[in-house]
Amino acid sequence: MEIRIAGTVEESIVDGPGFRFTVFTQGCPHHCPGCHNPQTHDFAGGRLVDCQALLDKMGEDPLLDGLTLSGGEPFAQCGPCAFLAKGAKALGLNVWVYSGYTFEQILADPQKMELLQACDVLVDGPFLLAQRTLEARFRGSRNQRLIQIAPSLAAGRPVLLDLT
Repeated sequence: MEIRIAGTVEESIVDGPGFRFTVFTQGCPHHCPGCHNPQTHDFAGGRLVDCQALLDKMGEDPLLDGLTLSGGEPFAQCGPCAFLAKGAKALGLNVWVYSGYTFEQILADPQKMELLQACDVLVDGPFLLAQRTLEARFRGSRNQRLIQIAPSLAAGRPVLLDLT
């Protein structure tokens, strides 16, 4: 299975807790003003890579704590991203996914559920330049939430991750 990506960071410390293998997916429908990854917006940009090759690279790093799927928009490539998330979980890694969609929007689209269910934490919502902050951990704007996925699905409402 292939995925179109803009790039990867093999040991990121800014895309979730611990050392994270971050995959920046290529293609985004949101085009948020002030986006820090505007080069990922073009769905025809980036490059195709083999998902298993990415998982193999993750498996070679004993220091990794998790996988982060960022963008672009990971939910624009649900199948390949779900494959990566499930593979990362099999390696014992936790999985975070960033999305310009809200939790509620994702729940309303059955095609997005496989990816959502394969992840541990969702950082949801578009980047809003008017709410930009450098103080919210792992988020770019105050509207974005850190949502614990399994408890949220069980409760039928967002259950936020408290990092204080």
